[in-house]
Amino acid sequence: MKSIYVIGTSGFASEVTEYIESQNEYRILGYFDKDDGNYLKYGYTAPFLGFEKDYRFEESDNVVIAVADGELRKTIYDSLKNQGVLFPLITHPLSFIGNTCQIEEGAVICPFVTITSNAKIGKNFQANIYSYIAHDCIIGDNVTFAPGVKCNGNVVIEDNVYIGTGVVIHQGKIARPLKIGCGAVIAAGSVVTKSIEQGVTVFGNPAIEFTKENIKKRLG
Repeated sequence: MKSIYVIGTSGFASEVTEYIESQNEYRILGYFDKDDGNYLKYGYTAPFLGFEKDYRFEESDNVVIAVADGELRKTIYDSLKNQGVLFPLITHPLSFIGNTCQIEEGAVICPFVTITSNAKIGKNFQANIYSYIAHDCIIGDNVTFAPGVKCNGNVVIEDNVYIGTGVVIHQGKIARPLKIGCGAVIAAGSVVTKSIEQGVTVFGNPAIEFTKENIKKRLG
């Protein structure tokens, strides 16, 4: 059995722990976080090892970053990648990934996730339970899908995008894909019908920019 370290001790890390332990492929050597509050809350059996910045990893150590914040995942990944650390794909057997899909290292694919065909997915992707990605989508690095995200075909999602629970992303066109810009945030339950510029937070059905004026319009 191979060994692996888990960075993060929150609820998502607890879920990832269950996925890892259920498959008997990796033995968890320990957990990292800024403090041991969540570590104690969730009662992990492997030891708490402190803050990952203070730990000396060995080259080729396996690490999973169980942190929902995509920008923080990027920071941790970049730091540890320079030390020669490895980031295996954690893929639950109850997920489906098409043979024509490409997923780079560090992804966590939770139970009941479906990735159909011709998808290209970057580093540190997280797809939480019951999410799906349809055909011909391109997804950048450090993208987070909360539970139940529905991403239809011909969609381009750039780096560091966070997509909340139950979001529906309408299908794009082959010659004109629906595009979600770098660093955008899509609030839970939103329905995305058109492209979103980088760094913008949107909400609602149809999704619009999260501003005081738009909130007043929707409430009115």
